[in-house]
Amino acid sequence: MPGAGSPPARKIPLMSSSLLHNLRRLREPARGFWPYFFAGLLSALVAGLIALAIPQVLRWMVNGPLAADVTGASLWWGVALVLGLGIGEAALITARRRLLITPGGVFERNLRVQLYRHLMTLPPSTEQRWSPGQLLSRSMGDIRRFKRWLTFGAVMIVVNISTIAVGIVVLLAADWMLGAVFVAAAVPAFAISLRARREYHLLARRSMQQSGDIANTVEESVHGIRVLKAFGRSSEVLAAFTDQAAEFRGTELAKARSRAIVTLVMTLLPQIALGVILVIGLLQLADGTLSVGALLAFFATAALLSGPLERLSEQFAMTQDAASASDRYLEVLDAPDPLPDPAHPMPVPSGPGRVEFDHVSYRFHDEPPGHSVLTDIDLTIRGGETLALIGATGSGKTTLAQLIPRFADVTAGGIRIDGVDVRALTRHDLRGLISIAFEDPVLFSATVAENVRFGAPEASDAEVREALEVASADFVDDLPNGLDTRIGEEGLSLSGGQRQRLSLARAVIGRPRVLVLDDPLSALDVRTEAAVTERLTGFLQQTTTLVIAHRPSTVALADRVALLDGGRIMHVGAHRELLRASARYRELVTGLAEPVGGR
Repeated sequence: MPGAGSPPARKIPLMSSSLLHNLRRLREPARGFWPYFFAGLLSALVAGLIALAIPQVLRWMVNGPLAADVTGASLWWGVALVLGLGIGEAALITARRRLLITPGGVFERNLRVQLYRHLMTLPPSTEQRWSPGQLLSRSMGDIRRFKRWLTFGAVMIVVNISTIAVGIVVLLAADWMLGAVFVAAAVPAFAISLRARREYHLLARRSMQQSGDIANTVEESVHGIRVLKAFGRSSEVLAAFTDQAAEFRGTELAKARSRAIVTLVMTLLPQIALGVILVIGLLQLADGTLSVGALLAFFATAALLSGPLERLSEQFAMTQDAASASDRYLEVLDAPDPLPDPAHPMPVPSGPGRVEFDHVSYRFHDEPPGHSVLTDIDLTIRGGETLALIGATGSGKTTLAQLIPRFADVTAGGIRIDGVDVRALTRHDLRGLISIAFEDPVLFSATVAENVRFGAPEASDAEVREALEVASADFVDDLPNGLDTRIGEEGLSLSGGQRQRLSLARAVIGRPRVLVLDDPLSALDVRTEAAVTERLTGFLQQTTTLVIAHRPSTVALADRVALLDGGRIMHVGAHRELLRASARYRELVTGLAEPVGGR
């Protein structure tokens, strides 16, 4: 059931990594961003100082020109000065936005490219750690949150704290008693906002995790919609999804409540302080210890500081979102590459594509020693030879095939192509020698031609046609736009046999030196399989080919056959020889063998 296989929620750490530490680690994608960041920060700081200067100009105007001569020229100079300051503040705010938006977008793009590049180096088993929905959530939502904080939240936190600090100094210098009232409200409001960060961080991390799980459930449901409808499980899946959505809603409401309480405090205390300041100021005005201009300037400054103080709670919440987002991003980036390229790679070997398994053993990383999937495999596929690998379900056939292109590394022994260990080549060079056609093919949301050219990007239309002919994919001509027909995500608009034939065409188009066929004809009818087999037989004469066979007809492609049983090569020879020499082989070929356990 979609969503049922999601990993259990991990315990969220009480403290996130330092955002400054995360920023230092992301200095490469942020290259070129920091000059714009500090220029934008400076613009915002100056704009904040200008805003604090306007009440002082009003104080001068009220106590000076307005008190002496309402029509005097100095009044208009004051009006012009306020207008000029307002225009300057607006210009600096605009400059801050222009300075940060474009470089911030470049930084966001660089983060996505860096993450995607790293994912491309990880083995296929990565999906066992993070579901596609989680990876989508981290590569889109988390990066966007982090970028928004860096281009807005971080700048405004610095600006608001600086504005509050300078403003409090101005208030205390103007009237220490009224200033003390404002400080008495500002300090506890600020402390409460800081204290609320820890709880909000936990909720933010949980919310992001649940968002990724929901995205994964939707993706699984869309891909498996035919299965859900065929088994009549739509209502059950909907109920499970509703529970997930309700849990996510609960977390979001908890976040909202946390922010609401902090916002209430951050708003209420300054407003109470303003009321008290107004009362005390009016009393001081009445007994002559405070001028009208001074009270106006003080009240305007205090009101101006209330805004930044209130917005700090929202910006601290944004900081916690950014902390969780950057932690989740770096969690993927920190996933070690278990199959690194060699420090000093060997050049690509020349030769016919001879593949040697030299006493190869392999076990999965989560299996204890002594529980190997493959044990002491000693096998040679001669250059230009087609070798069929046959064995019961779970005997390790697919695992053995995946060791050739280094989807995993051997636990013991070595695999050589034309005398060079596959671990001595870069993965790019190694996989340039090899093509694979899987039993369960994956196609992309692109045209037929683009999917086939995935195996040879520079292939001409004639070469695409030749590959399709080898794979007996003549059905392409019946599609609405022929080679230019878009086949939809994962090719779900095509039948299983059609997807397999396109996958086979993709594998053979580049005429690889080594070809691995993981039962690529299992979905074909007998007549189509016979046609494909005949064409492949002629096409593969110069290609070293390993064919994983799950049924006797596939063996017709092979020059020799290897019997894999219990993780060991038991027999190697011609099909007729093995029929005579091995009872186990006869059982498998005639379909009488019982499946054995394993991966």
